[in-house]
Amino acid sequence: MSGVSDMPTVFIQTNAKQYVGAVVAAHALRRNSRRPERFAVEVLHTDDFPFLLAYEGKTYTFGDRRRVWRNDDLQSFTPLRFAPPEKMGYRGRALVIDPDVFAVGDVNELLERDMGGKAILCRRRPAKPHRPGYLASSVMLLDCAELRHWHVEENFAELFDGRRDYKQWMQLECESPDSVGLFEPEWNDFDNLTPSTKMLHTTKRRTQPWKTGLPVDFRINAPMFGVVPQSLIRTLRRAVAGEETYQLHPDRRQEELFFGLLRECVAAELITEERLRREIAARHVRPDAFEVLDRVPSLPPLPAHAESARHATSRSVFS
Repeated sequence: MSGVSDMPTVFIQTNAKQYVGAVVAAHALRRNSRRPERFAVEVLHTDDFPFLLAYEGKTYTFGDRRRVWRNDDLQSFTPLRFAPPEKMGYRGRALVIDPDVFAVGDVNELLERDMGGKAILCRRRPAKPHRPGYLASSVMLLDCAELRHWHVEENFAELFDGRRDYKQWMQLECESPDSVGLFEPEWNDFDNLTPSTKMLHTTKRRTQPWKTGLPVDFRINAPMFGVVPQSLIRTLRRAVAGEETYQLHPDRRQEELFFGLLRECVAAELITEERLRREIAARHVRPDAFEVLDRVPSLPPLPAHAESARHATSRSVFS
């Protein structure tokens, strides 16, 4: 892990299952910026935060229920969304993104904007018939000096003794409403790729393009006790029948974007072919990944200002 930097830093949190996504996300940030030298990129890997391992198998509070913490869950990186202010020494500006968020615009436009005195900028996730709207912490612009109450290890421990609710934590309900502002939805565009999109978030786990065809390996969240939901019964039946797999992404352009970026990562040795084969063997990446790399069209040529971005991201970030 890097030391404290005065440079605005984009933090990408990940775990072993989403490592390749994090590599591609880091490359996309630099590739698509006119001035990639103006910001740093750091990957926060769960393996580097041993306090997470200490809670394996313990239950934590999630709304009106208790859940079991598993470090091999597809999204076990989520507590690391709240690590950057400490990493930055509570100074400067940080952007936090999940490992399935891919910049298609220039991230400097977000990093350098006036935050209007807010400690956090994010977007609101719209309500659905079965779910109220909420603030999405999957992409956050942070004024680290205003977040000195964020201590990720202590805050994580509070989940397990009932002092903190995971759902409220992730949805920024622990923060003063006056400290949170909103940026445009295009900076965290949920499974939506349009000419206005700045950062694409492939948030629907079942259709993430690099997972297609693999057995589903994330857990269906359900109460520990009580009536088993019908959705869980259906999932179990499909799993027994061997039908529960990651599905093809419905938008071919999003698949082509991801694999076009991955192809550039391999060419620049940000991830080697050998490492990619290991990720395939571990079932973190779809088994036909090399075939997809061969068939998808190349992305538009890199602009002259971004050609150096192929090598600007330190390989040590991905070690």
